[in-house]
Amino acid sequence: MLRRRRVRLQQLASFVERLRTAVAGRSPVRVDRPEARRAAVAILLATDADPAILFIKRRQRSGDPWSGQMALPGGFASAQDGSLEATARRETEEETGIVLDASGSLAGALDDVSPRTPYLPPIVVTPYLFMVPGRLAARPGPEADAAVWLPVSRLFAPASRKPFRLELPGAVREFDSIVIGDYTIWGLTERVLQQLQELGAG
Repeated sequence: MLRRRRVRLQQLASFVERLRTAVAGRSPVRVDRPEARRAAVAILLATDADPAILFIKRRQRSGDPWSGQMALPGGFASAQDGSLEATARRETEEETGIVLDASGSLAGALDDVSPRTPYLPPIVVTPYLFMVPGRLAARPGPEADAAVWLPVSRLFAPASRKPFRLELPGAVREFDSIVIGDYTIWGLTERVLQQLQELGAG
């Protein structure tokens, strides 16, 4: 049992290092949608012995197509930000209370993601990966009901993969999703995690 745990921890440490190297050494793919609003999210990866990623559960709000969903901290760019990286940092502080200028180091950016359905507003999201030393204390901001760290070992476990069924006008569609306890991660956030998993696999 002890040996199995030691091997698992070594594998997780290797995943973090492969991910750090892969993200730093690549040019992210950018989506060209001039009509779309720009947004950015922050992937906070705790790099301790049991790596984890920080998520928020969005508050239920009328008119918000992502209402109630699990998400990475982030939001729409504002003219005052100056860059999408600054957007990710600002939104992280607003939504979780974590100041990345003091607590995190930027590893790099991932490929843009954008909705593939006409039922969602046009948006292009740029994900930024930040390494943080551990599971920092996080408090949900006014647009979130919860801020939770979920372990990488469960996020990328095959057993956590479940189909997510969504009723759309005239049809029911299935999407890839990750289910951990009461939390279901799908859509753009799941697509960002797919990138992480592929980059960390080497």
